[in-house]
Amino acid sequence: MDTALLRMLLFVTVGLGIALLLRKPARRLFGAGPAFTLWCLPITLAAMPWLPASPHGWAILPPIHVLAFTQPAITTTAGDHPWHNVLLALWLLGAAAGGLRLIVHYLRLCRDTRPLPPDMRRHLPADLSERDARRLRLHPSGPAVLWAPRAHVLLPEDFHERFDMAERQLVLRHELGHVHRGDPLWSLLAELVAALLWFHPLAWLSLPRFRLDQELACDEHVLRDAPCDAAGYAHTLLHSLGLSPVSALVPWFAKPQLKERLTMIQRHRPSSLRRRFGYAVLAMLMAGGVFVVQAATGTQVNPKASENPTIQPRYPAAAIKAKEQGTVVLDVQVLADGSIGTITYDAKQSTTSSVALIWAATTIARQSHFNPQMKDGKLVDGYTRLPVKFDLSPL
Repeated sequence: MDTALLRMLLFVTVGLGIALLLRKPARRLFGAGPAFTLWCLPITLAAMPWLPASPHGWAILPPIHVLAFTQPAITTTAGDHPWHNVLLALWLLGAAAGGLRLIVHYLRLCRDTRPLPPDMRRHLPADLSERDARRLRLHPSGPAVLWAPRAHVLLPEDFHERFDMAERQLVLRHELGHVHRGDPLWSLLAELVAALLWFHPLAWLSLPRFRLDQELACDEHVLRDAPCDAAGYAHTLLHSLGLSPVSALVPWFAKPQLKERLTMIQRHRPSSLRRRFGYAVLAMLMAGGVFVVQAATGTQVNPKASENPTIQPRYPAAAIKAKEQGTVVLDVQVLADGSIGTITYDAKQSTTSSVALIWAATTIARQSHFNPQMKDGKLVDGYTRLPVKFDLSPL
């Protein structure tokens, strides 16, 4: 399990790095919507240790050296060190604290949320559907979207005084655009990942950029349906009161995002064809990254050649007399319970065809213990490639 967690951490780091590097070029080429999909990559790569492995992959273990003049034990890998448990406990403690902070903050926001009064309901836009109208709530932190199984759009009490009719329509269109795009759930997922990766600087560097890309994608979505509202949209942003990004909320406006959002509004937006092409290109990029990672980690047989230090590999006396040496490569089937299944001699990879050495290598493999492959969180049958090197050279 520790190995799977370390692989997951490595894959998440790679995914975050790629997203941070490509987000701006992708936005310029294809638009904010396709660029935002790059943030799917870290989540996808994080799931790789639990996805089905490539059936043709082989875990290749370090060679076991067997010398003619000594009888060393099989190279062993020590079990979990005490500091592994300490680090795991610290990580779990930090993740639990981050999760508790989110829960407490969410409950506080819900406590201050009130139904929309009848006089405000009467002044809602006529084209607002009844389903969307039921999402509206009053809250001092509005305009914003609150995460929930059924997301709520929060409006301040002075919503009608702060914004004129045209601006209110744009704000509502933007916030409901977040809801329709599923952004509240994406924001919740981003906050949970940040809580799990509380120790990772790249995660905290990515979180505000994720929020910005999410806002830019929503702005583009709203203005694509009504391009003539671009000037009014920019004016509404300029005279809004700034809000700091708050966990559990997708705010209408945050000052650090102003420059980029105004630039995107003024810039000519990509055509529909170009945007679709961007989605296709980025989807292929992410699929290719997943394929490369999966191919590189096809089988997850833990490379512990043996956990039993009493096993003594023997150099056959007949092979010593015949001066036979070289590397025997065996393809070992490791069953889900850790036992050994079939063992096959790989003639192409081996450098010796000595029957005595093959038999000795097979005996070593039979006496060894391997950690089975992990697939979808369960132990399954897998394969590993075990080289055993026999050497007649004296020490």
